[in-house]
Amino acid sequence: MAEEQTTNTEESIQDTPVVETTNEAQTNPEQFLKDFNWHNYEEGIDPVADEKLDEFEKLVSENFVETLDDQVVEGTVIHMTERDAIIDINAKSEGVISLNEFRYNPKLSVGDKVEVLIDVREDATGQLILSHRKARVIKAWDRVIAANETGEIVNGFVKCRTKGGMIVDVFGIEAFLPGSQIDVKPIRDYDQYVNKTMEFKVVKINHEFKNVVVSHKALIEADIEIQKKEIISQLEKGQVLEGIVKNITSYGVFMDLGGVDGLVHITDLSWSRINHPSEIVELDEKLNVVILDFDENKSRIQLGLKQLSKHPWDALGEDVKVGDEVEGKVVVIADYGAFIEVAEGVEGLIHVSEMSWSTHLRSAQDFVSVGDVVKAQILTLDREDRKMSLGIKQLSQDPWTDITSKFPVGFKHTGVVRNFTNFGVFVEMEEGIDGLIYISDLSWTKKIKHPSEFCAVGDQLEVVVLELDVEGRKLSLGHKQTKENPWDKYESEFGLNTKHTAPLLEIVDKGATVQFNDDIVAFIPSRHLEKEDGSKLKKGEEAEFVIIEFSKEFKRVVASHTAVFKAEEVKNVKAAAKKAAKAASEAKTTLGDANEALQALKDKMDGK
Repeated sequence: MAEEQTTNTEESIQDTPVVETTNEAQTNPEQFLKDFNWHNYEEGIDPVADEKLDEFEKLVSENFVETLDDQVVEGTVIHMTERDAIIDINAKSEGVISLNEFRYNPKLSVGDKVEVLIDVREDATGQLILSHRKARVIKAWDRVIAANETGEIVNGFVKCRTKGGMIVDVFGIEAFLPGSQIDVKPIRDYDQYVNKTMEFKVVKINHEFKNVVVSHKALIEADIEIQKKEIISQLEKGQVLEGIVKNITSYGVFMDLGGVDGLVHITDLSWSRINHPSEIVELDEKLNVVILDFDENKSRIQLGLKQLSKHPWDALGEDVKVGDEVEGKVVVIADYGAFIEVAEGVEGLIHVSEMSWSTHLRSAQDFVSVGDVVKAQILTLDREDRKMSLGIKQLSQDPWTDITSKFPVGFKHTGVVRNFTNFGVFVEMEEGIDGLIYISDLSWTKKIKHPSEFCAVGDQLEVVVLELDVEGRKLSLGHKQTKENPWDKYESEFGLNTKHTAPLLEIVDKGATVQFNDDIVAFIPSRHLEKEDGSKLKKGEEAEFVIIEFSKEFKRVVASHTAVFKAEEVKNVKAAAKKAAKAASEAKTTLGDANEALQALKDKMDGK
C-alpha cells in the first residue's frame, strides 16, 4: 500500500508543469534591496501581500470581540431554554445567562440584543461566563442620571412591597416608589402592582447613598395638568359638579372633580348629625356636590352635599307647636342635657333640669343614652333661629301638686341623703321632692361643724316635716325631732350643785372637758381644775365634779372640781363659826349669872 502511494506521488510530480519564474533580485537588485522587509526576514515571517493584510484587519474589526474580563459588550440571544438564554457575542464560544436576570423583561425572545458583562473569559471547562445583571448595573447609573436630567420616561419592574411604597427595578437598580407616587388617587391594594412592568419618571437621585426615587403619579399629573387648569378657571361659588369619592377621613370626604380635588367637611355631608362620613358615602361613589368656597389660587375647594337638599327646618310642618308631644332619637349627650332628633336634621335640646322633677344635681347620662328613643314635650320653638327646647318631666305629674296630702307638717318619713351643704343636708323624700335638714336639726346633743360628720350621701334618715312652702317648693325637715329631747330629763339630773364622778376627757383651750354620758359633755374652766393640794387635774384622771351651770336652751353644761372641796371648806368654816358663837353665848350667860350672884351677895353684906 505504501509503495502504491509513493508511486502515485512521483507520477503527480512528473505530471506537474514546471513554471519558470524570474528572480527579482537578479533582474533589479537595487529595487529589491530597497523594498525588502527586513523585519519579516528577521522574524521569519513569509511575505504577505498588503491588500491581504488590510482585508484581514477589516474582518477582525467587524467580527472579533475582545473578551476582556469586566467588559460590557452587546450580544444576541440565539437560543432559549426553560431556564437559560444562550448569548452570542462573536467570541470563540457562546455564553449562558439564567432567565432570572431577565425577570424585568418577560418578553425576551431569540434575536433580541442584550448588554452583557464578560464575567469570566474561560472557566475550567472552557465556558464563557456572562452576566446581564452586572452589565445593567454598570450602565444603569448613567442611564438613570440621564433620565433624571432629560425627564425621559423609563420602564421599571415592580419587584415587591416595602414600608411606605414599592421596590422597582430600573435598569438593574432598585429604586423606591413611594405609595403617594403610584397614582393621583390613594392606593388601597399595593399588591396589585407587584410583578408588573410600568412607566416611571425619575424624580430624585441621592448620589451619596445611591438612592433613586421614581414616580408614576408624575406621568398622570402631567396628562391631567391641562385639564386641571381648564376646570379651575371655570370654578364658581354655587356651581354644581359631579365628583368621585376619592378618600374618606374622620373629618370629611375628598372628591375628585376631574383632576381637581375638593373637600366636603363632615358637617356639610348631611343635615343630620353623623359620627363618620362612611355613614353617608362610599369610596368611588359618584355624587353631585356644590362649590361653597375656595381660596384665591383655587387650590383648596370647599364642597357641600347637604346644600343640594332643602333644610329640614324649612320642611317642618306648620302644625308643630309648643306643647306638642314628639318622639325622637338621642344623638348627642352633654353634661347639661341631650340633643334629640325629632325629624331628619331637626334637633331639640332637653336640658338636664327638664328630665326629672328632682332638684338635686344630676347628669344627663343618668337619664338617657345615645341611640335611645324618647318621648318629650315641646317647651319652646324658634323657627327663625332653628332652635327647640324639650322636656321629659312634663309628661308626668308634678309631685308637688298634692304635696300637702303626701307630706303634711308633722309627718314622719324615711328619706335618702342626696347632697351636703355647709348649713344642712338635702334629703330626697321621693322622686322630685327634696327637703332640707338644717345642721341644728340633726342632733339634740352633738355639736356638728359639717353634716358629713353626721351622715354620708346615700344614707337613709328618718325625718319629720317641720315646715312646708308649696309656692316656694321648699320642704323643711328635722331629724332630731324624731327622737325625744334628752335635755328634758337631764335638767333635773344635771341641775345646779349636783355632783358627778367621771374621768377627765380632754384638755382644751382655756380648760378641759368631761363626759358624763353619751349626751352630756361638760366644760371645766382652767381655774376649776385645781385640786385641794394646789395641783391640777390631768387627762384621764377621775375626780368628782359639781355642776355650776346648766343651760337647756343652749345645750351648755359647766362643771367644777375645785368647787367640791371649796364648798366643804366653806361649810366647815360656817359650822365652826356657829359653834364658836354658841359657846360664846353660853359663856356669856354663866358669867353674867355669877356676877349677879356676887353682886347680890355684896349688897347683902353691905346691908343694903
